[in-house]
Amino acid sequence: MAAKSYKLNNGALMPEVGLGTWRGNDDGALVQTVKTAVEMGYRHIDCAPFYANQRDIGKALKEVQVPREELFIVSKVYEHSHRPELVEGALDYILDELQLDYLDVLLMHWPFAVKPEAGFIKNYGAEVIENVPIMDTWRAMEALVDKGKVRAIGVSNFNKPILEKMLPQCRILPVTNQIEVHPYCQEHELVEFCKQNNIVVTAYCPVGGNDLNVMDDEILKRIADAHSCTPAQVALSWERARGIVVIPKSSNPIRLRQNLKEFVELIPEEMRMINSIKRLERNCDPGRDFKELRWIFYPEEAECPVI
Repeated sequence: MAAKSYKLNNGALMPEVGLGTWRGNDDGALVQTVKTAVEMGYRHIDCAPFYANQRDIGKALKEVQVPREELFIVSKVYEHSHRPELVEGALDYILDELQLDYLDVLLMHWPFAVKPEAGFIKNYGAEVIENVPIMDTWRAMEALVDKGKVRAIGVSNFNKPILEKMLPQCRILPVTNQIEVHPYCQEHELVEFCKQNNIVVTAYCPVGGNDLNVMDDEILKRIADAHSCTPAQVALSWERARGIVVIPKSSNPIRLRQNLKEFVELIPEEMRMINSIKRLERNCDPGRDFKELRWIFYPEEAECPVI
């Protein structure tokens, strides 16, 4: 069963399956992985300056024989560029690394900012966090749509309370909210809210990964056995059935093809079985280590300081 595309609120079509590139160059093979993926039929590539591999992605895109208008390239404004006067420069840096004239979607990577001098840091503390209003950054991103340097803008890791306060203030609405979604982080309420507001959800880490043993879950393995497929295919099919875009990563050609083309039709009972999984585990949670950022994924404990 081939992947399809979703129509965004700006009229553009977003491929249902993209290639995730976070830690995608750990084996030094990202250029070849991107070329293989595009030749296989991938058109949606998810990027970010924080991943420190956009130059490799740009090199690969230059080498494939696919017109730019057929590709769907997403990247992100990093936290140290949230001050409105820094946003366009952050985009120019991305375009230079990717060797592109425009992006299909530019996301705000996280709903918090750090001081520009902090650079691309992996661990956050109160000493580098700064309160740049989300809407100040967003209005600078809206101006980039007006200039034609990005076709659309969106958000990442935004919770429902933030979106509820943000959306009425937007001149240009977010086309997508990229969040962590997999069977151990199901986000039903947030996904439904985004759907109701015509925002497509993109799932990063859609099969778990890293230290999360999602693919060892007995429910997923049982369903996989019934369909003669892998637990990863079950997880991606579950997300697909929920109307979620997925951006799994792999450098293995077999898994790349499975992720793009080999979905299974889950029956309602199988969907219910996966939905019944109650474990809540995340790969990405800055609030786990820093109480100043607990509001990102625990809005019942604290509110976003500035919107």
